[in-house]
Order: sequence, then C-alpha cells, then structure tokens
Amino acid sequence: MARYKTPDGDTCIGKLSFDTHIGHFGHTLQSYIVYQYYHQRVTQPLIIQQLTELGFDISTGQINEILIHDKDHFHTEKNTLLTAGINNSTYIHVDDTGSRHDGKNGYCTHVGNETFAWFSSTRYKSRINFLQLLRGAAVDYTLNDAALDYMRAEKLPHKPLSVIEQSHQTCFDNEEAWKYYLQNNSIITQRHVRIATEGALLGALINSGFPSDLVIVSDDAGQFDILLHALCWIHADRVFQRILPLNERHDKELNWVHTQIWELFYDLKQYKLEPDDPLKSAIAEHFDELCRTKTSFETLNQALKRLARNKTELLLVLERPDIPLHNNLSENDIREYVIKRKISGSTRSKDGQLCRDTFVSLKKTCLKQGISFWDFINDRISKRNLIPYLPELLKGKVCAV
Repeated sequence: MARYKTPDGDTCIGKLSFDTHIGHFGHTLQSYIVYQYYHQRVTQPLIIQQLTELGFDISTGQINEILIHDKDHFHTEKNTLLTAGINNSTYIHVDDTGSRHDGKNGYCTHVGNETFAWFSSTRYKSRINFLQLLRGAAVDYTLNDAALDYMRAEKLPHKPLSVIEQSHQTCFDNEEAWKYYLQNNSIITQRHVRIATEGALLGALINSGFPSDLVIVSDDAGQFDILLHALCWIHADRVFQRILPLNERHDKELNWVHTQIWELFYDLKQYKLEPDDPLKSAIAEHFDELCRTKTSFETLNQALKRLARNKTELLLVLERPDIPLHNNLSENDIREYVIKRKISGSTRSKDGQLCRDTFVSLKKTCLKQGISFWDFINDRISKRNLIPYLPELLKGKVCAV
C-alpha cells in the first residue's frame, strides 16, 4: 500500500491520512486503532506489527493507552443508553455469557432490542445483580408497594415481612445503609436477606420511573424473572430436543410433541400479525391440551409439566402481540462479545473491562441505528460530535444523519 507525506506532514496510507505531528498521534490514527481492535477484532500484537511495518514509531504501551484510557465520554454515552433504551421500548431482550477478568470467571449481561444494545460485565450473576444493572448509576433501596408485593410473591416469611411492612424508614441511600437496616432488625437469614434485597431493589426501580409494563424476554434463566416476563419458544423446544427416546414408541410420541409445539408457534406468529379473539382462545386451548397429554415416556411427561408451568410467560404474547416469540436477538448480539472473548481472552485491568463492554455496546447500537461505526469513532475522538448522541436517538429527539 502506498505511503507518502502530505504537504502538511501527515503520514498517509492509500486514502487514509494519519496526523502524526510532533510525535502526537492524531484523531484519525487513534480512531483507526480503536476501530481495528473493537470492530475488526484485530489483536494488539497484530496492530503494533501492522503500524510498525507501515513506518509508524509507536509502542505497545501507546497502543494500549489509545485503546483503554481517557474514554470517559464513551462510557457516559454507553451508560445512558440503558435508561434511554428501556424508557423508549415496550420490551427488552436479556441474556448473559461467560466473561473472564483478571484470571477469574465472571459474566457479561446483555440488554437490548432492535434499537439498542447494552453490555455489562460483573463477577457474579443473580437476580440482585440484574436488578442492580437495571438500576444504572443509582445506589438506593426503596420499600414501597412494589417491593412488598414482590416479597409476598416470593414467600418471605411472616416475621421478617411484618418488620418490613411496619418500617418507618422506606428509603435507604446506599447498600451499607440497607444492610445495617436488615441487621438491626434481625433479618440475617441468607434467603430472607436475598428476597428483601431483591424487593427493595425492585422498589427503587419502580420509584425511579422504570416502566412496570416493560416486557423482559429471556431464555428462562431465573435471574431475569421479574415484572412482566416472557419466555423464548425456541428455548422451550430445546428441552424436548435434549430428550433421548428409548424405543420407537417414545420416538413417535416425542416427534408428535415437537409438531404440536411448532404448530403453536406458527399460530402465535399469525396472531401477532392479526390479533383475533377466536384464534387467541384456540391457541390457549391447544396449549392446555398439549400439556395435559400423557405419554408412555415419563421423561417426556415431566417436560410437558414444565411447559405447563411456563404457560403465562410463553403465552404472554396473546396479551401483548408487540413482543417477540424468541430471544434470538439477544443471542445474536451477545455472539459479538463471545467472539471477542475467544480472540483476546480475558481482560486484565478495570479500564480494559469497561472499554470492552462500552465499545461492543456502542458498536451494536450504531449498527442498529444505521450509523457507520468508523464515522462514529472518528467523530467522537475528534470531538466534532456531528453524529447525534445515541441516547437522544433512542428518545426520538434527533434523527440519524
């Protein structure tokens, strides 16, 4: 590739100009490095090799500095995406995957839909962790009707529930204050602490304006089962796909169940297009009839019982035709993170972990908004800010250029 000097002293490769005045790495070169690493999945050793062969005097440390430091404006834009996406959506997809950091196993949670994607890595996965992620930058805990209803639904025993119901204090500024309250009221059993904490976090979410009618679509992982929860039909069928028939009769019965599931799926797709009360009743009856079926294969019977227990979440689409029938979008989005993890391994520094989450979130959101990720990176690093702020796009306050 041709390399030459412009009259201004910039180093150019083909049509790409890199400003390298007086040892300073200009915004185009910085954008190129960030783009190569986070979008094209080029590893740091290959980036340094490429730039060295092209004649750039740049060290591994400088590459690392460009990739992970001074990215607060990117982090802020990414974090604001979550609130904007949730407040301007009727449903979200959620999923998680493994994520190693500093040599330890952890998890990365994805939240998104057709308009945005948001990723965050944490040490553990649990319902408390998920509620904390949805809460965003807030750190408060709140006891209100939503919190108490949740605790009752999760069967918090009468004694700790009564203490909380009669509490004069309803708002707690941070985790330390909340834990002190629990200990001071002798709520120390692990299960009781967990249910009460989940309820207080949910109460804080609702108190902050979290839309209570937002549908959360998941693959039946327990940590995501809050508020209006819908299940993925693809994952529901996978339970049956894992069943191994022991004889020809079992195989025939299993194939019949598969056929019924996909007939239900097809009818639900038709219902989404044209909601109709007779079809709604027919689908519900078909589902109940399938779940009541008794076969000669006990493993299959137990799977049908599990399907019956999930009826509300699987048929929520009958009340909300706007929601999807599967969670494939979340799986497709999270594949980007998985590929990057396989190529580059684990992150080592906190800045590196934050940047991986931030740039995969921004990249996926740009693609969904029809924005070139190269243009976005170059625009933000050059501080031109001509491309609209992504959260404002989700709110519909501006239009993509």
